[in-house]
Amino acid sequence: MAAHQVNQDRLWQSLLDMAKIGPGVAGGNRRLALTEEDRQGRDLFCAWAKAAGCAVTVDGMGNIFARRAGRKPAASPVLTGSHLDTQPTGGRFDGVYGVLAGLEVVRSLNDRKLETARPVEVVVWTNEEGSRFQPAMVGSGVFSGRFTLEEGYGQADADGVRLGDALEKIGYKGAAKAGPRPIHSYLEAHIEQGPILEAERKTIGIVSGIQGVKWFKARVTGMNSHAGTTPMEVRRDPLVGAARMVQAVDRITRATRPDCVGTVGEFKVGPGSINVINAEVRFSIDLRCPDGGVLRELEAKVRAACGEIAQEAGLSLQLDEIWYSEPTEFDAKVVQTIAQAAGQAGYPARRIVSGAGHDAKHLAEICPTGMIFIPCENGISHNEAENITPEQAGAGANVLLNSVLTLANEE
Repeated sequence: MAAHQVNQDRLWQSLLDMAKIGPGVAGGNRRLALTEEDRQGRDLFCAWAKAAGCAVTVDGMGNIFARRAGRKPAASPVLTGSHLDTQPTGGRFDGVYGVLAGLEVVRSLNDRKLETARPVEVVVWTNEEGSRFQPAMVGSGVFSGRFTLEEGYGQADADGVRLGDALEKIGYKGAAKAGPRPIHSYLEAHIEQGPILEAERKTIGIVSGIQGVKWFKARVTGMNSHAGTTPMEVRRDPLVGAARMVQAVDRITRATRPDCVGTVGEFKVGPGSINVINAEVRFSIDLRCPDGGVLRELEAKVRAACGEIAQEAGLSLQLDEIWYSEPTEFDAKVVQTIAQAAGQAGYPARRIVSGAGHDAKHLAEICPTGMIFIPCENGISHNEAENITPEQAGAGANVLLNSVLTLANEE
């Protein structure tokens, strides 16, 4: 077994207690970023971190840092954490597992009275999901310097509420500087959000990198008209055109590469009346691939196909890229540290590329970074049915604990 182990029961109870905040309707959670539920989750984390002896600070972007002191206070810290916000119908473990696994590492170090040379900080990143405010991972993006603080504050939700105003409303617009500072390394524990580890009976995923992501917003405009009096041959129906475009996204992505994926997750029609041909349709496109060049080729094919569909149907098409996250390769030394910790514990493990985006993506731009995956039931995530076992949670946290110890004691 691992040289050091966490208190698995305590970790599991913390996960269950956090899940009581912002319950969903089917066993999951709804804690959208910077809502009252998010505030309550943040408050609970801060209370737990202070009880564990951590000094808690909040930066101007609302990112929370719980610092456990090291023997060398001036040394750059080892960071570990994730996020507490969820999707509208999210699960109990996406993001929150990484935060509370990090907290359990601190608690376990305290239990064993283990000092580290470097400080260890557990972080909660703001708006990782990108569900209420887009793009995703804004908090870690501002911290890494990818976005300016003003860009972060300026993001607005569907009701026009600015992120900066929402931060202020829940009391988490902190005084600490929001931006890059010296970090020794960053580790993020997370559920896989896919089926590979479970299918291969692996306990730990040693994440070597994150695939590239491109997000687009599409607007298809046609002619608003009466459903009963407009002949089929003269219609300019944007819904029909948009439906063909959705099919094109699926068809082109399937034909590109097995490790590429394409998704239309949002679809809105207007005016949306049963006996009216709609005037416009708005939808999103999410394209992902581990190879940046192939991802660009996929985008070009999707754009061309959608443009042809619009032209044939007499429709107008506006297709805007709203976010691009290039493929990321994690630090070889940190990845090897995780592999050694998993091997020392005797856990079946494999190297894996993350199909989802994570805050680790932005941290990799400013410090050595790595991720630890654990399996989730049937690979389900972003769904209230998302599930893990206490043993899986404990295994990932054990690997995290021993990886943190190694990194935090480096000169």
